[in-house]
Amino acid sequence: MAASSLDAEAAAAGQQDKAGSGSYTTAATAHQIDTDSWQQVGVLLVVGFNCAYVLSFSNLMMAPLGWGWGIACLLFIGAASWYANWLLAGLHVIDGQRFIRYRDLMGFVFGRKMYYITWFLQFITLILGNMGFILLGGRALKAIHAEFSSSHSPARLQWFIAATGFVYFAFAYFVPTISAMRNWLATSAALTVAYDVALIVILIKDGKSNKQKDYNVHGTQAEKVFGAFGAIAAILVCNTSGLLPEIQSTLRKPVVSNMRRALLLQYTAGAAVYYGISVAGYWAYGAAVSEYLPDQLSGPSWATVLINATAFLQSIVSQHLFTVPIHEALDTQMQRLDEGMFSRYNLGRRLLARGLVFGANAFVTALFPFMGDFVNLFGSFVLFPLTFMFPSMVVLKIKGKDEAGRWNRIWHWGIIVASSVLSVVTTAAAVRLIVHNASVYHFFADM
Repeated sequence: MAASSLDAEAAAAGQQDKAGSGSYTTAATAHQIDTDSWQQVGVLLVVGFNCAYVLSFSNLMMAPLGWGWGIACLLFIGAASWYANWLLAGLHVIDGQRFIRYRDLMGFVFGRKMYYITWFLQFITLILGNMGFILLGGRALKAIHAEFSSSHSPARLQWFIAATGFVYFAFAYFVPTISAMRNWLATSAALTVAYDVALIVILIKDGKSNKQKDYNVHGTQAEKVFGAFGAIAAILVCNTSGLLPEIQSTLRKPVVSNMRRALLLQYTAGAAVYYGISVAGYWAYGAAVSEYLPDQLSGPSWATVLINATAFLQSIVSQHLFTVPIHEALDTQMQRLDEGMFSRYNLGRRLLARGLVFGANAFVTALFPFMGDFVNLFGSFVLFPLTFMFPSMVVLKIKGKDEAGRWNRIWHWGIIVASSVLSVVTTAAAVRLIVHNASVYHFFADM
């Protein structure tokens, strides 16, 4: 598919779009571009990153690091991610061409091989991330079912994973693009506030009543080291997505300054919430904090149901943001671009495409329901290159030795080398975790 996609996009690059007094070309796409305000995209980023994944971050990010290293890494990686995305936002238009896909940018600057590499890394990121969403949604539904079930053996997790996959499929089918999500942002924001407030209230209550909190990092020296690098990967996941050009493509001009305004909203208001939840969960329970916070809450049943229900409903919108690039690639290849998204022909093709994506993802998630593995693996293996390495590579390539300057070259080469090392080490930590869980759990484990 990558080869045909590249050929189609290159051949179709001819749509003209005015940018102030100049103009640029964009590749053909089945989805809307150049329609959204920076406020809309900013809110989308805030609610998208404050998704159900937040319910696992206390365990994944803080417990393996402890207070000192945990807070330091949260601040440093958050700031580094902000800078890297700010840099990437400035590369959206080069030589009169607007790049609405990350792989198009890398292919334009470095050739077809980098197009394929970026395509692979991005889609691995989005697929694994979507599996994590499906797993979290399934756990939320199972927790709700357990509150109302009188049976001592509630239904297996796999049934709830299948139900989550179907709901995500239905939303992606009827709300096919990022721009189409504008009508759901207010609802998603309200749901985000509801479960965040309820969660914070109960965490404060539990933290005050828990007098035996242990904040030590436990395990052998090797386990501590690998756990720390896994936590670094998880912190990166909570701050970036690896699909900034795709999100930026929906913005109205000026696309660079508007994207940077949206990023400012994400890394201030958005980060304050998802970092706040992560720190509060660790403060309340210490090293014993659960992999899924609602499992540990001591509040009344209605509060647990509220948190799980609102987290599940909000994740329907959030997961769509991080899966749309896959849908866009399939829609552009399979649909008739001269017809509307809701023509009979395009509806049939979209039914097939969405069914394949969510059917496969739900099946694999049910097969390997290991929560932390999804977060650590795609944070380490793919997000380090997409977030840090590639933007610096593009800057060095397009500026050249003379224009970049000595210190600028040293700066960007330092980013490339450091992120490469972190990518290798954190990937090793993630693989180690997967191997461990594969030996502990069996296929279709009911967790």
